[in-house]
Amino acid sequence: MAYQSGIPEDPNQLAQTISSNIQKITQQTSEIQRIINQLGTPQDTSELRQRLQQRQQQVGQLAKETDRCMKEFGSLPVTAEQRQRKIQKDRLVNDFSNALAIFQKTQRQAAQKEREFVDRVRANSRLSAGFTDEDTQGNPSPFESSEGQSQVQMQEDAITEDDLQLIQERETSIRQLESDIMDINQIFKDLGMMVHEQGEMIDSIEANVENADVHVQSATQQLARAAEYQVIHPLFFTEFTQMHYETQLTNSDATINISVNGGNVRCMISVS
Repeated sequence: MAYQSGIPEDPNQLAQTISSNIQKITQQTSEIQRIINQLGTPQDTSELRQRLQQRQQQVGQLAKETDRCMKEFGSLPVTAEQRQRKIQKDRLVNDFSNALAIFQKTQRQAAQKEREFVDRVRANSRLSAGFTDEDTQGNPSPFESSEGQSQVQMQEDAITEDDLQLIQERETSIRQLESDIMDINQIFKDLGMMVHEQGEMIDSIEANVENADVHVQSATQQLARAAEYQVIHPLFFTEFTQMHYETQLTNSDATINISVNGGNVRCMISVS
């Protein structure tokens, strides 16, 4: 599988990149949490919210980049002798998942804060125009009377142009947050699939290697018996050393070739 541009090819360097990205995500998420805690307080400003959006976008990009790196790391060939890499990958998946879970929690908190802000602006606009919650809750359907239509229109007109702009900005931010949350959900699915597929491949390779051990042991036992037989029938052993025996086990993950040629036993395992 060809490596994507910008992603290290060396497994160790790739693992270091993933670990570094996870650390950055954790640090940025802590900063995002501090900003969220200031929303709705006297420190809440447009500059603060802009910084919040920038941090969220940065973490979102880091998460996507790390997801690509994890896929590359998971696609590297793994043999029975390289179980350490699987252990390393499982640890990275766990660390990445934990960092994403915390980040997604801050995303949901930010979206909730934005919704509360929109509700507050709408409520303040209604109060400044002389409307109460009872007026809005007791309004008849616009289809019931022209008076109901008129009152709804008056409430909409009561929202100032500045308030309307703020509401539109916050609603845009909410939609973006909801989209970002869905992106993180997709990464979670990728990680889950990666762990499942990698586990199946390791199990298949180990099964093939165990099967190969059985054939090698069988061939070795045959040679041992032949060596014993040579003591009694040396002429027969001369004929045995000219024997040639081969077998092959193949599936989608590995090909195992075993051959007995004279007194030599060869076992080759190639993993796809």
